[in-house]
Amino acid sequence: MTSDAGAAPTVRPSDRPTVVVIQTAFLGDVILTTPLLAALAAAHGPVDVVTTPAAAALIETHPAVGTVFRYDKRGAERGLRGVWRLSRQLRARGYLRAYLPHRSWRSAALARLAGIGERVGFADSPAATTYTRRVVRPGGAHEVERLLALAGNIGDAPPVHVALTADDLAEADRWLRARGLESGFVAIAPGSIWGTKRWPGYAELAGSLDRPAVIVGGRDDARLAADVMAQAPGRAHSAAGELGLRASAALLARAAVLVTNDSAPLHLATAVGTPIVAVFGPTVPSFGFGPRGRRDLVVEHPSLGCRPCSAHGPQVCPLGHHRCMRELSVETVAAAVEAVLGAEAHRAIRTGH
Repeated sequence: MTSDAGAAPTVRPSDRPTVVVIQTAFLGDVILTTPLLAALAAAHGPVDVVTTPAAAALIETHPAVGTVFRYDKRGAERGLRGVWRLSRQLRARGYLRAYLPHRSWRSAALARLAGIGERVGFADSPAATTYTRRVVRPGGAHEVERLLALAGNIGDAPPVHVALTADDLAEADRWLRARGLESGFVAIAPGSIWGTKRWPGYAELAGSLDRPAVIVGGRDDARLAADVMAQAPGRAHSAAGELGLRASAALLARAAVLVTNDSAPLHLATAVGTPIVAVFGPTVPSFGFGPRGRRDLVVEHPSLGCRPCSAHGPQVCPLGHHRCMRELSVETVAAAVEAVLGAEAHRAIRTGH
């Protein structure tokens, strides 16, 4: 059952969720919140979720989730009026607890204005003074484990998971058939909203592959996709901007491996179980956002003192050289792809190894 921020659904008291999770961060962050949703649902029953319109499509079929509230915080519902409107809808639901993985004042204000008695968030949040329970954010852990700390001691971590439907898979399969493709291709995600996270070798990599490549991404990645296809005419195909998020996830589920920057497709591939070759430049996996699979590999520069240069990766290299990405050779990344395809390697491959 889903809802937008227009009208709260009518729910019988007996099956009304007692917990709401407010997570309106980037798409990758929302995907990595799915283990927390599963852990909370195991303890409290299905949970409701407030998230962005884009992310809502990915979690609305998750078995841990009851109602999804689409909160367009940067669009139609931006500003204080949007916060007030949504808080009234949340108040009408009568939640006992709110969990706040996104460390923002906006999320804290929603929970407080909704009159939710127990508000759980991280102690290092700027809005921590508004929480009734403050949890120490674990250091040196993957973001999945950090977020799970909000749920307390739960034992083994539930998986990162996107629940695809038969329709999602059928849409991806139709897209592949229309281009004469089958499962087992190499998926390529060359984009990122952060300029310095984009490895410049994807086009050359596609030209070197001995199997078809499918480029995934949004409309903003169309130019990057065109560059890749130009290097591998007839063998590289672009789905960038052609499929929605759910169908794109289903497409990734059909891939043999995804080659990606440190960006949302990495986490989407994790959620559907596709092996990953992740290219890291200005950021590092120890930030907690690396791949988690047994066969996944990370490719990164081994010896630059300027890495990492920021939490997200700036739009332009602060030192003007962008060596962290320019000095990662196509041969190194291609070797990682072959290692994943052959399931031969279980450690990161780095330049010079």
